[in-house]
Amino acid sequence: MIEIPELAFGGLAAGTVSALALGSGLWRSRRERARLRQEMTGLRHQAEQSARAGAEEAERIRQAFTAELEHLATRRMPAEASRTAHPHVPVPGPVGPEGAATEPVLAALRTAVLQERKRVDAAARAGMRGTTREIQASLYRLQDILHGLQQRYDEPELAQDLYSLDHENEQSLRRAQVAAVVCGAWVGLAREESHLVDAVTGGQARLSGYRRVKLHNHLDPGTALVSHAVEPVAIIAAELLDNALRHSSPDTSVVVNLEHVHNGVAVTVDDAGVGMAPDERAAAQRVVAGTDPIMFSDLGDPPRMGLAAIGQLTRQFDLSVDLSTPSPYGGVRAVLLVDKHLLSHIDPALRPAAASTSPSTRTGEVPRPEPLAEHAEHAKHAEQAKHAERAGHAEHVGHAERLEPAEHSHAPAQPESGPGRPAPGPDRPAPAVDDLPRRRRRQVSPDQAAMIRPSAAETAAAPARSPEETAAALGALQSATAAARDAARSEGTAPR
Repeated sequence: MIEIPELAFGGLAAGTVSALALGSGLWRSRRERARLRQEMTGLRHQAEQSARAGAEEAERIRQAFTAELEHLATRRMPAEASRTAHPHVPVPGPVGPEGAATEPVLAALRTAVLQERKRVDAAARAGMRGTTREIQASLYRLQDILHGLQQRYDEPELAQDLYSLDHENEQSLRRAQVAAVVCGAWVGLAREESHLVDAVTGGQARLSGYRRVKLHNHLDPGTALVSHAVEPVAIIAAELLDNALRHSSPDTSVVVNLEHVHNGVAVTVDDAGVGMAPDERAAAQRVVAGTDPIMFSDLGDPPRMGLAAIGQLTRQFDLSVDLSTPSPYGGVRAVLLVDKHLLSHIDPALRPAAASTSPSTRTGEVPRPEPLAEHAEHAKHAEQAKHAERAGHAEHVGHAERLEPAEHSHAPAQPESGPGRPAPGPDRPAPAVDDLPRRRRRQVSPDQAAMIRPSAAETAAAPARSPEETAAALGALQSATAAARDAARSEGTAPR
């Protein structure tokens, strides 16, 4: 039988063990709660730090993006808009990596500005084209009036003034024509096949300083241009010569050489002017090549349209102009290349080149007398006719020759066909439409012709006349004409 003390001791021992076990569990539970509370406090602190850092990062991003937008609006977009007109203008980059998002904005701006520039330029071209068309029509009407006055009046001083006015009108017409070509208009004139040297000389005659141009013709006689290339070549030659004359000293010459090359004919223009820097020459070469579109805003103020017109014509008519080589005289060398498919041939016996053009250096080309020398010879004939009239031959001789101004003062003199004269044929070429001056002669007997025409020996022995002597001879011609008319009126016969 168990005793009470042992039972009490056993119960006490069991209670002690239970109390220890319970106390140990409570302690572990409290420690776990403390650890969890500590972890929660750490996590809460980390969350607060993360939120604070996120807010700071968002504020930094907001400020950076605001600065990027301000930089885009104040610097990058204006620079991009300027670069569409001036490619050399630099465009600043973004401030930071956030600026990469603004690149599509610049691309869209570039496209919009370019389209707007094209629209404005097209409107300006259309308005300029209409204006130049009206100006050209007015100048052509004025040209017709001047030509009519030149044919109506033969007083030397008045004729000289009319020729001066005609030349000024021709220069104005050239400027209007160049502006029209830059605006995309047609060249304005359709010509028949012409000698290439005539086209170059025609372009030279449209300039104020044409006397400084020294032309050397090394082409085969009869080398010509097809009809649709005549006026473009004349315009290009005029603009190249105008640039050479403007950028060289007035006491220097501009040398032009016409020569055959493998692919056609080259027209080389050399001046002794200031020349161009390499970057200027490269820019000018891009313009005359005609590969890139040219806008009015690229031509400067006032607009420089000469090279732009050349670029338009080279693209339209398959011509080429090269400005990449400096001139051996220290200035600029410009080479116009006319391909073979734009060349033609004219029989020089049936249709000779104008007398004012430079004769060819190749064999078979007969040098022609200068127009002033021909006028002087006509004046000498008229003086002899005047003496014959005073001797009693006025009723037969009348005025031996009468010079009538036509379209261009530098064109050759060609006789007109009429009664008693053979019509143009294979042995007698038809006169050109714009030849000057035209001679109208009477039919005279051989004896009378011998009295008014000098012998070959006298012609060969006649010394070359100075400009003053030529002017005096022309005055004598007009006096002889007036005297013949007065004599015819006094005798009651109308001059024929």
